[in-house]
Parts: sequence; C-alpha cells; structure tokens
Amino acid sequence: MASHHGFTERDDGLTRCFWCAADPMYVKYHDTEWGFPVRDDRQLFEKITLEGFQAGLSWLTILRKREHFRAAFDGFDIERVARYTPRKVERLLQDTGIVRHRGKIESSINNARRCAELIDVEGSLAKFIWRFEPSPKSRPKKLTWDVLRTMAITAESTALSKELKRRGWTFVGPTTMYAFMQAMGLVNDHLHGCDIRPRADVGR
Repeated sequence: MASHHGFTERDDGLTRCFWCAADPMYVKYHDTEWGFPVRDDRQLFEKITLEGFQAGLSWLTILRKREHFRAAFDGFDIERVARYTPRKVERLLQDTGIVRHRGKIESSINNARRCAELIDVEGSLAKFIWRFEPSPKSRPKKLTWDVLRTMAITAESTALSKELKRRGWTFVGPTTMYAFMQAMGLVNDHLHGCDIRPRADVGR
C-alpha cells in the first residue's frame, strides 16, 4: 500500500482518500457509503445519532461498534427510540458494545422525539435535511486535501445546526453537522483524483 499527499493506493490499484487507509472496514465504508447521497429517514437518523456518539472519539471506533449500536437501538427506528424509558437508558449504560455515555444516550432519545415531531411537520427528515444541500457554485472547483482540511464548518452546516437546535435537538453542532453532510452525500468530499468520487456523484 502506497500513499501520497491526500491519497492512498492499495493493491487493487484504486486511488482513495488517505483517511480510509487504517482499516479494511474503513476502506469499504469509504468505497460504498461515505459521500453517497442518502434520502432514507432511518439512515439519516442513525447517522446523526452516531455522529453524536462519536464526539471525542474517532469515526472508526464508532464504525466498529455500528452493528451493535443498531441492535441496541432497535435498528434506529425513530418511533421506537422516541419511546425509550429511563429503564431502557439504564440498560444501555450496561451495554459494553456501545459507547456508554449517559448524556449521549439521553440525547439520542431526545433527538428521536424531536425527529418524530419534525417528520409530522415536514413530511420526512430527508425532505428537511436536503434543504441544506449547498449550491454547486459554493463548492470548490477542485477539492484537494489542503482545501478539505479548512472545511470543518460551512455556512450550510451552521444553518442546519442552528435550525435543529431551535427545534430542540442536541449534540448537533456545526462541525458535527458538516461531518454528517459529508457522510450522507449532501456534499461529495471525496478528493478530486479519488477513484470513488465519480461513483458518489451517480444519482446526485
């Protein structure tokens, strides 16, 4: 496996964004999920929730626990998570397969309730989220590593964060929301030169 500025090259001959080089699970996530547009409410809610759990940790740590998170949180079914009780919180705090942080667990339940309210008003979480997709004119003409690392927060992620907070969501700061937007394909932040970038643009 070779690497150069911003990229990694593996034995399969593909050039990829450098950040996925640490683990085969990360490579698969990079190649098949990250940056690909998502318009499914459950998937969007799952990612917002896991981004909240990631705070202070690496995404690879969360990715390795993701299947257990899905089992523990009933597949991130919004209505089911919204009905979780204090007893369920205590059970989750004993679950070694997830990140056992009371504030993050309680935030997930709160956000599920706020999400259900939002869907009642807006029709779907996806419809609401995709309003914050940046205009192509606001995007860099060529996305290099030097450009990408200056983009932890954008006007759109700040606006999304502000609106979610206004609606009572928690653990949804502008940096967290930009990472969410990157992962869910509201932006394609695969570097120019990454062989996966064109794939993530299909269906956009």
